[in-house]
Amino acid sequence: MAKEIAGQIKLQIKGGAANPSPPVGPALGSKGINIMEFCKQFNARTQDKAGKVLPVVITYYSDKSFDFIVKTPPVAIQVLEVAKVKGGSAEPNRKKVGEITWEQVKAIAEDKMVDLNCFTIESAMKMVAGTARSMGITVKGEFPVNN
Repeated sequence: MAKEIAGQIKLQIKGGAANPSPPVGPALGSKGINIMEFCKQFNARTQDKAGKVLPVVITYYSDKSFDFIVKTPPVAIQVLEVAKVKGGSAEPNRKKVGEITWEQVKAIAEDKMVDLNCFTIESAMKMVAGTARSMGITVKGEFPVNN
């Protein structure tokens, strides 16, 4: 028999670094989920991605058990890593903080494709480029058109 879903929690945690302190502890504790059990499972599953911020969707059930899905790192964080800058621009339309190439955009789009709501790599690249643009990071060159 299927378990009854009580709800979902969405968090962003560094890989291999989940601990009971905020934001993890209060979010899970208020729902009655075993915090240490989640931390152990999350750290074991993400030790190969240590240090990277990873979104996680935790589905908890009425019997206090849980399942979780670890997603790929957010596009904004991947863009910052590739551009080698600490943060985005406060005024992205006036002040640019870095630049990336279309090849780098394509690599990020291919990595993130499973979590995006698009069907072609071109549309995924446009989404990544839009995120970069809104952070004050320019994309060098022309959009590669596949004819």
